[in-house]
Amino acid sequence: MLIKIAASGQCRESEVTPEAAYFSRRQVLVGAVLSGAVAGVPSLSSASERYPGVTPPPGPKWFTDKMAEARWEAVVPEGEAITPFKDASQYNNFYEFGPDKGDPARYASALKVEPWSVLIDGEVDRPGRYALEDLCSESRLEERIYRLRCVEAWSMVIPWLGFPLADLVRKVQPHSSAKFIRFETAYRPEEMRRTRSGFGLIDWPYVEGLRMDEAVHPLTLLAVGMYGRTLPNQNGAPLRLVVPWKYGFKSIKSIVRISFVRDQPATTWQSMAPQEYGFYANVNPRVSHPRWSQARERRLPGSLFSPNVRDTLPFNGYGEQVAGLYSSMDLAKDY
Repeated sequence: MLIKIAASGQCRESEVTPEAAYFSRRQVLVGAVLSGAVAGVPSLSSASERYPGVTPPPGPKWFTDKMAEARWEAVVPEGEAITPFKDASQYNNFYEFGPDKGDPARYASALKVEPWSVLIDGEVDRPGRYALEDLCSESRLEERIYRLRCVEAWSMVIPWLGFPLADLVRKVQPHSSAKFIRFETAYRPEEMRRTRSGFGLIDWPYVEGLRMDEAVHPLTLLAVGMYGRTLPNQNGAPLRLVVPWKYGFKSIKSIVRISFVRDQPATTWQSMAPQEYGFYANVNPRVSHPRWSQARERRLPGSLFSPNVRDTLPFNGYGEQVAGLYSSMDLAKDY
């Protein structure tokens, strides 16, 4: 099935700011397709050519095999350049490893990501514990180049590798009673140093959720890689959610449980501070965080003298594709 992406989420290669150390394309997808035929299907070695500054670590065999037939796409948000891998992998929020932006890169190597399994439960015909390679065995990996907008008003543009969450939904066959999906991050105090603290405010494990129609939307991705390689631990290895029209905290990392449920799940940040972090968390420049405006954002990389600040786009620039999901809602209240 071909899923056409509207013009707001695409641009021609000639419009992309050159990023020689990270972006080398020989063939370009014409027409902005998320799932379908592409201009060329590069091998794993070609992925290294596309991101020459990124050295892929040895990955599991199932990932290497899937890379050989991955769909590669050059759909970059208009007027953007891909964020350098160094910035995307060294500036992160992953509170299980610490509160500072450099803590995940510094400490997340302690997380053991092979082997990895995910518990599927709740209102489904095919519950069970699935090895990661079995979860995506019927899916072809796709490259998706998405904006990532943090609720803290900074942003990036990242080339993810993954498969549509809708593929997993079809695989496990949820009941019609399942209206939401609840996601849970790994909770391993012996590997995640910050979870051992008795003074933290977060009630581990970290939990997020989506409405079912959001989950099966074509933009919603389960990522297993980025920049032509497996996910670094600090970016949510080996499996994370990517929902590009929502603030980044919705894109939960290192997923170990996916539950299909009848009622809206209680999510971590919403439970901690509901006046600041809503369940939907759609990027909305007209609704400020109680402590700062969301109308502008700082695009990484930047510097003191060139902060690279720009206007925030409604739904992070994906409004033409997703605004219809919320046509009957007041997004100032259902934030």
